[in-house]
Amino acid sequence: MNIIFKENLVEIAKKYTVLDLDTFSLPDGSIHTACCLVENIPITELEQTENLKILHADLIENYAKKDWNYCEQALEHLMGKWGGEVDSFYADLQTRINHLKTQNLDDSWTPIIPKK
Repeated sequence: MNIIFKENLVEIAKKYTVLDLDTFSLPDGSIHTACCLVENIPITELEQTENLKILHADLIENYAKKDWNYCEQALEHLMGKWGGEVDSFYADLQTRINHLKTQNLDDSWTPIIPKK
C-alpha cells in the first residue's frame, strides 16, 4: 500500500483510487490525513470500485461518529477488496474498534491520532 498525505494529492488523485485512512495532529498543531493510493484494482472489482470507495468513505465517517456496529459491518465487506492492499489498515482499524468498544468514551473523543 502506498501512503501519501492528502494535501499532496493534486494530480495523483486523477490517476489512482485514493482512500482516506487516518488523520494525525502533529506537535506544531497541524492536522494531516494519510491516504492510500490503490494502484492496481483487480479486474473482478472494477465494476464495484465506486461502491467500494463510498463504503470505505462511510467507514471512516462512521468511525469518527463511534458507530462501531456500522464499522464492523463495513469492514466485513471491505476486507479482501482492493486486491488486499488495504487489509492491514482494515485489520488495525478492527483492533482499535475492539479496544474502543470497551472504553467509556465521552463527547471529547476524536479519531485524530496525536503524534509526538
